[in-house]
Amino acid sequence: MTPRRPHVDRFKKTRTMLDARLENHNKTLVDTTNVDPKENHYNFVDLFSGCGGNSLGLSMANYSPVMSVELEHDASETYRKNFPPEHHVEGDIRDVSEPQIRKIIGNKTIHVLAAGFPCQGFSTAGKRDMRDERNALYKQVVRFAKFLKPWFVVMENVPGIVSMNNGKFIDSILADFADIGYPGMSASLLESASFGVPQIRPRTIFVGNRFDVPNPYPKPLLTVDKYVSIEQAISDLKTKPRDPETNHEWTLHSEKMERRLAQVAPGRSLYDSYADANKRQYTGLPSMTIKENHGTTHIHYVLNRTLSAREMARLQSFPDSFKFYGRMKRVMWQVGNAAPPLLFKHLGLAVLPSLQQIEKTILPAVSR
Repeated sequence: MTPRRPHVDRFKKTRTMLDARLENHNKTLVDTTNVDPKENHYNFVDLFSGCGGNSLGLSMANYSPVMSVELEHDASETYRKNFPPEHHVEGDIRDVSEPQIRKIIGNKTIHVLAAGFPCQGFSTAGKRDMRDERNALYKQVVRFAKFLKPWFVVMENVPGIVSMNNGKFIDSILADFADIGYPGMSASLLESASFGVPQIRPRTIFVGNRFDVPNPYPKPLLTVDKYVSIEQAISDLKTKPRDPETNHEWTLHSEKMERRLAQVAPGRSLYDSYADANKRQYTGLPSMTIKENHGTTHIHYVLNRTLSAREMARLQSFPDSFKFYGRMKRVMWQVGNAAPPLLFKHLGLAVLPSLQQIEKTILPAVSR
C-alpha cells in the first residue's frame, strides 16, 4: 500500500465555513514583511501561557510581557527561566483575583491580551465532549479582558473548535466578548507552515478589539511549495548525541522496538489502533503536527527512533537558546502543547499598525 502524503489543507471546509461568517468581513490582511517592530513599545498579558510560545512570538515582535498565568508547574518553571519571572503567576487562573492582577500590572496599559486557552475539549484527535469543563475556561479570558480593557484580544485554539456543537460554541465565545465591548471579534484559520514554521499546524485564531477597527491578520508568507521541510529544520541534530542540557533527548528504544520502527513507512503509524500517534515523518515536507502522546512522539524521518524534545522544539520554531525545564516527557508535553512562536510573531506584527493608528489618531480624537 502506498503511504498517503500529508494533507496540507486538511481543514479547507473549516476555513471556508469561517470565511463565510459575517463577523469575519471585519478583518484585514497585513503584509508583516513591511512592519518594523523597532517602533513597538506596547505591552501584553499571556493567559494559559504554557511554556511561553505565545510570549516568545510576541517578544520577537518587540512587545513587552507584563503578566502571565499558567497552572502547570514544569511549564511555569520554563516560563520563569526564559522571561522576567516576577510577573508570572503559577496556579489556577480562576483563583487569580483582580487585586492580584493590579498588583502585578500596576497602571500599565494592556495593548494585547493573548491566550491559548485549553484545547483538549475541542481537538479532532480525540473524543470531543461539550461537557468537558475545560471548554468553559475561555470565560477567564473574558473576565481578564473585562477588567484590563486591552486594546486587542488575540487567542488561538485548534481547528476543531469551529465545528464544536455545530458552530454554536464559537458563537458563544464571540457573543461573550461582544457583551464586554469587543463586538465583531473575528475567527480565522491560519496555517503555521505559511509563516515559516517547519510543521503543518493549522490554528484557529481569534482577534477582537474595542476601537471598531478591522481585525488584523498576517498575510501568509509562504505558498505550499515553499514550506520549510523537516530536514531544513533538524538535519544537523541527526548525528548529535543525547544531551539533556540542550533538551536533545528522546525515548530510549529496545533493539526489538528499533526493528519495529524500521518497518514503519512514511505517513504510517507504529500502531494500527491509534493511527494519529507514532507516525514516521516524511522527507522533503514540513513535519506533521507535533504532539506528545503519553510519553512518545512521532518517528524521525530517517532514524529508527522517535523525535527528541529539541527536535520537536525546532519544528515548533523555538530557537535553541530557549531552554525547557522538567523531565524529558514533561518537556515534550510542554513543546507539544505550545503555539509556534513564529506564528505569534507575525500575529503581533499584524496587530502593530492598528495599535499605532489607535494611539496616534483614534485616542487623540476621542479625548478632544
